[in-house]
Formats: sequence, C-alpha cells, structure tokens
Amino acid sequence: MNQTTPAIVAQSAVHRLPRWVLLLLCTTYVLAGFIGRGPWKNADITSFGYMAELARGDTSWFTPQLLGLVPAVDALLPYWLGAWAIQLAPWLTPDLAARIPFIGLLILTLFATWYGTYYLARSPEAQPVAFAFGGEAHPSDYARALADGGLLAFMACLGLAQLSHETTPALAQLCFTALSFYAFAALPYRTLTPAISSMIGLTGLALSGAPTMAALLGVGGAVIHLLDRSPVSGQPTHMRGWVVGIALLTLLVALLSVGLGLWRWRITLPASGSDWHSLGRLLLWFTWPAWPLALWTLWRWRRQLIRGSTPSRHLALPLLFAGVAIGATLTTGSADRSLLLALPALAALSAFALPTLGRSVAALVDWFTLLFFSGGALIVWVIWIAMQTGIPAQPAANVARLAPGFEHSFSFLPFLIAVAATLAWAWLVKWRVGRHRTAIWKSLVLPAGGATLCWLLLMTLWLPLLDFARSYAPLVHRTMIIMQHQPRCVETYGLSRAQIAAFQFHGDLVLTPLRAQDHCPWLIADKDAISPATNSVDLAKWTFHSSMRHPSDRNETLLIYKRKNKTGS
Repeated sequence: MNQTTPAIVAQSAVHRLPRWVLLLLCTTYVLAGFIGRGPWKNADITSFGYMAELARGDTSWFTPQLLGLVPAVDALLPYWLGAWAIQLAPWLTPDLAARIPFIGLLILTLFATWYGTYYLARSPEAQPVAFAFGGEAHPSDYARALADGGLLAFMACLGLAQLSHETTPALAQLCFTALSFYAFAALPYRTLTPAISSMIGLTGLALSGAPTMAALLGVGGAVIHLLDRSPVSGQPTHMRGWVVGIALLTLLVALLSVGLGLWRWRITLPASGSDWHSLGRLLLWFTWPAWPLALWTLWRWRRQLIRGSTPSRHLALPLLFAGVAIGATLTTGSADRSLLLALPALAALSAFALPTLGRSVAALVDWFTLLFFSGGALIVWVIWIAMQTGIPAQPAANVARLAPGFEHSFSFLPFLIAVAATLAWAWLVKWRVGRHRTAIWKSLVLPAGGATLCWLLLMTLWLPLLDFARSYAPLVHRTMIIMQHQPRCVETYGLSRAQIAAFQFHGDLVLTPLRAQDHCPWLIADKDAISPATNSVDLAKWTFHSSMRHPSDRNETLLIYKRKNKTGS
C-alpha cells in the first residue's frame, strides 16, 4: 500500500448510498427537461430540424442540410440517432421521439461516470492508509463510496442541467467522452467492456463533431498506459497490447474523420480582456461545485501526481480529460459546450477530495449548499405564486414585462410533483443535519439534491413560461394568424437555422430560399438581413404586410411580405 496517500478512511465511512435513493435521484434528473416541453431555441430546435429533414428523406445522410445550410457543428451521429428515432416511433410527436436516444445518452453518461470513478478508486495509489490493527476501508467498498460521490458531484454541476437535456451534438459528445473515460479507467481490470467502450467512445466522439478531442484523448490515454506500471490484481498494467490497441484505434478514428470531412480548423482565441473575463466566469459557475473540490484533490494528492517517471493513474486520467476539454473551451467558439465535456473528469477528481475533507470544510459546503439551493427553490415558488395570483406584484410585473403575451394556467400534476420534490428536499436537509453514520459521500448529497430540486421545479412550475420564452412556437403561431391560412409555400431570406426549423415544425410550412422568379405568395425575412442599404431583395415585387418580434427577444424581428399581384395559396 502506498503510504504517501492522504486518505485515512475507516470501513464505517464507506457504507454505500442506498441504491433506490441514487436511482430515484438520477431518474428525476434525467426525465426533468426531456418530458413535456417543445424544442427550444437555438441549438435544440436547430438540431431537431436536421433530424426531421433526415427522417423525411429530404437531405443526404452524410451531408445533412437545412434549406441549403449545413450544420454549424460537423457532426453526423447525433442527427442520425434523432432521425432513426423519429422513423421508428411514428406514433410519437417527432420532437419527443427525437429525444428518446438522447435520454439514453444521458443515462449512459451517468453510468460511465460512476464506473470510471469506481475503477480509478480501485487503483493501489488511490487506496487509504492501512491501519496498524486493521479496520481501514475495504478496496471495493471504498471505491464504491467514492464512485457515489463522483456521480453526485457530476449531477451537482450547475452547467450540466440545460445542455444535458438538449438534443444536440454536445450531449452526444459528453456521453462518448464519459465512455472513453470509463474505458481507460477500467482497462487494467476488464477486457471486453472497456475495449468496446473505447471503440464506441472515440468513434462516437469523432462522429459527433469532436475528432480533435478524440485524437488527443486517444494519444493521451496511450501514453498514460505506456507509463503506468503499478500492480493491479497481481499483474503489471504496462500492457503493450493495450497501448498498441489504443494507438491503432486513434489512428483509425482520425482516418475516418478525414474520410467523412469532419476535421475542420476552428481555433478561435479570445480577442480581448472581456472575452477572457467571460471565460473565467464561465469556468467558475459552470463547473461548481466540482472545481474547488478538484483543486483540493490536486493539493492533497500532490505527492502522487508524479511518482518518479510514472503518473498516478487516478489523477493522470482525469487531468488528461479535463485538460483537453478546458483547452477546447479556451480555443473554440462554443465555450460552454466544450467545457461540458470536462465535467465527468472533474467530478472524478472531486471524489478523491472527499476522504481528505475536514469537518469544517464539509460543514461549509453543507451550509453554502443549503442556503444557495433553498434560496433558489424559494425564488421559483414565489414567482410561480405571483404568476398564479398576481401577489407579490413586482415578480408578476417582471414576468409580464419579460414575456409579454404569456398567460399562465394551473396544472395539478406538475404542482404535485413540485410539492413532493420540495418535501423530499426538506427531508434530505433534516437527514443531513441529523445524527447518522459518517459517510465520505455525505458532503455531496445536498449539492446533488439541491441541483436536482431546482431543475425539477423549473421544469414543472416554470415550464409553461420557459416554453413560451424559449420556444419559437408563439412567434410561428402569430405569423400563421397573420397569413390567415396555411400557404402552399413560403419563401425565406436571412433566416437562421433555428428559425427555419421552427417554421417547418410548428407551422408545417414548405420553405424555400428566395428566388428571382415568381414562386411563393409569402416572404419571411430577417429584419437585419433585408436592410434596404444592401439591395439584397427586389422589394418592388413585394408588399410589406407586418413585422413580428419574438416575445422574449427584442433583437429578433421578422418581416412578412406578400407578393404583389399574386393569388392563390
């Protein structure tokens, strides 16, 4: 046993978190946000638009397009999954059917994060100090307790909630990153499952729009396994076969990405000090509470970061995955979606802080979490009551100002779910502050429970408001009323991918780009794109009818024109 470990853990501190509690928490977190809503702007409805085009057979499977526009992310697999689900479940609404495989991806992410942390905690270097007269934690029980803590830390991250419930390539990238993380963590202990997971993980990551990350993770994983010589189950982990296998898989994934044209140079460094400031704020709130615990882990386990010429794998692997994702965050335009991929590794690092936390630090985490999430839940309830009754008056006025035209209604089932979740939170707080057996995962129960509570309250009490404010449905429906009836086709100019997908889905319109010859009786154009100074559209052929602004976005205005001397619909 490595005597430099800072973990001093007794067997009494590693009793497992009840499986039914963990299962209920994960189920609640996964389903809230996928069920009961429409596609949201912008990335969610855009990805769904490509899936719907593929399902209808209106575009190529290898070069998907939406009204001639290619995806902003060079991804294929996420759109295929959604399109296949739409085709296989015609009895469901297309948007709900498209979410089914993404529900599976999030569930798989949770499993991979748990098992990845578990196998890292099985490493000899990660084990706690052996007591002189016995009584230290058993390796498998210790690993299971840390895995529970890692999963709780993952679910507690503030940036996970929204992006993990969208049908976008970002969720697919997160899942395949977590699968690769599990595969590299489990290689010294298992053969078949890690091999399959590594193939699916790296290949899926490349097909989901992140081939460079797949290559970097593959190369980094091969190097770590090449240098790792710590004993596991009586066998050396320096297995050249695994190193060669990972290297060959990485090469094949790179060749596949080149063959499919998925590799693009998209490096965009922050251009100003304000950009760096925004990235700093994103790092602080998006990964909370994982990042302070991860830093604490690196400090307390600093003697094991490098053991001679060999890295300690329970630290090296999470650092590799987190470092690559954070590097992508700093060098790509989609910082939040790149940072999402660091969360499984940061959660694993957070877990190794738990055996070293003092009582005062654990109490600080508990009290901060209690105040933060209880305050957040209270705000959700107060604003919901204001929407229902008009009291307090100021929150009701704020809602009316930010979402003009929104009319709230009472739904009993969401209300009942919200009440049950709030009561469960009260019970959890009572359990945490009461007397109970010490468990090393106890400090992350309130963060994970609080994050789940607030997300569930938003997805029940506030769901009608969020659907109104974040969906294109109100804008499309008002546009259809202005047109008086559904036309055969509508020409468009300057619309974004999200707007095109919204009019196709919510309005069931046949859209076509603006053409020189007479074609459709109506034209929908973006206000900024159709500026008279550009002479981009021959307005002599059109009569301005009206303008439509998104109810919650003052910067999103569409202009509606009707063709002159054009009859029919």
